[in-house]
Amino acid sequence: MSVNVMIPTPLRPYADSHDRVSVDGTTVSEVLSGLVTKHPALKRHLYGDDGKLRTYVNIYVNDEDIRYLEKEKTGVKAGDVVSIVPSIAGGTAETTTENVDLSREEMLRYSRHLIMPEVGLEGQKKLKAASILLIGAGGLGSPLGLYLAAVGVGTIGIVDFDKVDITNLHRQLLHGTSDVGRSKLESARERLHEVNPNVRVETYETRLTSENALEILAPYDVVIDGTDNFPTRYLVNDACVLQGKPNVYGSIFRFDGQVTVFDARKGPCYRCLYAAPPPPGLVPSCAEGGVLGVLPGIIGTLQALEAIKLIIGHGEVLIGRLILFDAFTMKFRELKLRKDPHCPICSANPTIHELIDYEQFCGILPHPTNGTNEFEISVEELKSRLDRGEDLFILDVRQPHEYQINNLNGLLIPLDQLAGRVRELDSSREIVVHCKMGARSARAVDFLRQAGFKKVRNLVGGIDAWAEKIDPAMNRY
Repeated sequence: MSVNVMIPTPLRPYADSHDRVSVDGTTVSEVLSGLVTKHPALKRHLYGDDGKLRTYVNIYVNDEDIRYLEKEKTGVKAGDVVSIVPSIAGGTAETTTENVDLSREEMLRYSRHLIMPEVGLEGQKKLKAASILLIGAGGLGSPLGLYLAAVGVGTIGIVDFDKVDITNLHRQLLHGTSDVGRSKLESARERLHEVNPNVRVETYETRLTSENALEILAPYDVVIDGTDNFPTRYLVNDACVLQGKPNVYGSIFRFDGQVTVFDARKGPCYRCLYAAPPPPGLVPSCAEGGVLGVLPGIIGTLQALEAIKLIIGHGEVLIGRLILFDAFTMKFRELKLRKDPHCPICSANPTIHELIDYEQFCGILPHPTNGTNEFEISVEELKSRLDRGEDLFILDVRQPHEYQINNLNGLLIPLDQLAGRVRELDSSREIVVHCKMGARSARAVDFLRQAGFKKVRNLVGGIDAWAEKIDPAMNRY
């Protein structure tokens, strides 16, 4: 009996680039066993060393989470679809319209809303009275800010501490070429006021932390998560649960996007979906893996739509439903989400009652104060040693299309091929491993050390740091 297993974008390099694989089996366990037999490189991404499914990987049969069926013993039949949903990086807000009026200019500006019975004058007043906090002014924050300002949300808060980089411009439409080097918040405030001068824009130029999150979130009706890292995702989730706020979630990677609304008062939270984060570096960021420029526009617009429905109190909100979007095949799929009765923060008997250290929770260790540890090498040290003619072997674990952009004339062995090609390496030589920014090469160093290589080090910051600090003429991406 054959069923289709849907392979998400982050795992396709380990399944010969297939987006779906046909596998025989009568249970989920048999199907997954057949899948990793066909594609052995998938095994370490689906199962831990204990042989159990990893906690940051969820398996669905059609639209049902197997955790609430019979887990891996869940039966499957011909025609069923098994989905692998890894970590990628609600409810109606109580908004009062008392003493809220629309000016003559606003009546005209929002006239296409006012003639819709689902919005009308009362709905538009709710939007004006509402306050929405955006976590991030980047790829997702751009369409979110533009559309929420355009529809007349009264107060938009934005948390970001980054500056506009030229690599942002293909997807972050809040910012233009002339904004490169500026604070993203300055650029965003200026752009949103141009879109709608009636909107108040509050900015927080700081990193969101356990120390400031509750204070920053407190004044807002709805929080929208546009972050790109796991510590902040868990922080935003926990702060929203503790304060009883809806969290409109979106994530993007290459061609894939996810959207849902978490509201622990009425449904599951982020921890119910992903009880634990993936190990550091296992899931690449958009900076490492890339993202199609239009994808944040699609996902961010869907998040804005959900926020608007939350404010006006009409429409079916995505509480308990996860939308998966595959831009490559132009397909939307919907999966059911359920509240975890044992969730450590939103269950009837929570064990988390305050914000925690999320870097530690996600396994991210503080970097040594001297810049590198014994298994790392800085670009400055590498340049100095190469100039002295020292015998260093450069291993590049990026993909071939990245190697074509720039390289250090090293041996190219993509990370997903390293296990099968490790015999091409000489363990007696000192090996410096690099990728674009250091995450993939760190995983390669860990693998090689476990394979018995003693003299192997990771290039801190990757080839991007080399281009920035050593060879400014080198192409960057």
